[in-house]
Amino acid sequence: MSQLRRDLIVGLVLIALAALVPLLTGTRYIVTQTTLFFIWAIVVTQWNLVLGVGGIFSLAQMALFAVGAYATAMMGYYWHVPMLLAMPLAGLATVLVSVLIGWACLRLRGPYVALLTLAVAQVMYLLVANDTECFTNPASGCMPLFGGIRGFTRFGDLGFRALLGSKFYIGHFYVGLALLALATAFSIAIIRGPAGLAFQALRDNPAYAVSRGISRFKYQLWLFGLSAFFTGLAGAFYAVNFGAVGPIVFSISMLLFLVSMIVVGGIGTVWGPLLGAALLMLADEAMREAGDWRDIGLGVILAGFVILLPRGLAGVTFYVLRRGRRPLAKAKPAP
Repeated sequence: MSQLRRDLIVGLVLIALAALVPLLTGTRYIVTQTTLFFIWAIVVTQWNLVLGVGGIFSLAQMALFAVGAYATAMMGYYWHVPMLLAMPLAGLATVLVSVLIGWACLRLRGPYVALLTLAVAQVMYLLVANDTECFTNPASGCMPLFGGIRGFTRFGDLGFRALLGSKFYIGHFYVGLALLALATAFSIAIIRGPAGLAFQALRDNPAYAVSRGISRFKYQLWLFGLSAFFTGLAGAFYAVNFGAVGPIVFSISMLLFLVSMIVVGGIGTVWGPLLGAALLMLADEAMREAGDWRDIGLGVILAGFVILLPRGLAGVTFYVLRRGRRPLAKAKPAP
C-alpha cells in the first residue's frame, strides 16, 4: 500500500471517529475543547510544513494566525461582512501578509529567519496593543482601528445560534473538523507529492538542490504563502468560535506551546503534529489545577521527548508498527 493511500485511509478513519464525539458525549466542555484542538491542530500542521518539511525557521505563525483573526473581526465589525465570506477572505489576506513577510525574511537562513520573523510578529503586536487613537465612536465608547488592548466583539457569527440555539457549539465543532480535514489533506498532498521532495531537498541539502535547478527562495516563498492560508483560516475560525479577538492571539507562551506540539509529535511527519497537539492538550488539561507546576510539567514532557524520543510520537508509532509487520525469524533446530 502506497504511503499516500495509507494516509488517506487513516485520515478518513480519524474523521469518522472525531465526527462521533458530539454523539457519544453530551458534555459541552468536551465538545468545545475538541473544537479548540481542531484549531491548534490546523496551525501546527501548517507550521510543520514550513518548519519540518521546508526547513524554514519561521516564528511568524502566531502573527499570521492573528492576521486571520483580526481580518475576520474587522470585516464583520466595520463592514458587516457575513462570517462565511469573511473567513476565506481573511485567509487570502493572511497569504498576502505572509508573502510580504517571506519576501523580507526568506532571503536569510537559519536563526536569522527565526529572529526576523519573531521581530515582525512583535512589531505587529505592539501596533495593535498600543493603538489608542479613536477610529469610530460607537455607543460603547472610543474604538481604535485595531481595537486596541480590548480587541473586537460582536462582529458576527456563523448563524448556528439561530439554527441550533444553546447547541450552537456543535455546529462550530463540525466546521472545525471540516477545516482540519482540508488542512490535513493539503499537508498530505505537499509531503507525499513531488513538491514535497523539492522542499525536503532544500531542507536537507540546499546546495545540491539548487544545483539541480530548484530555486530556494521561490519554493520556500511558495510554501510559506500557501500554508498561511489555512493558518489564517484557523485564526478566522478562532475569532468566530469565541466571538472575540484581542492582542492575546500574539502570545509568546502560546507560540511556544504550539511549536512544542510539533516537536513532541514529530517534526516533518504527516501525523506527528496531530499526535503532539492531542498529547499536550490532554497533559495541559490534566494539570490545569496544578498552578505553576503546570508549566513545569509541560516543560518536562518536552525535554523528555527531545532527549529520549527525538523523532516524536510519530517516529515511535512508525517503529512499533514496522516491528509488528516484521515476519518472525525461523527457529533454529535444537542442537
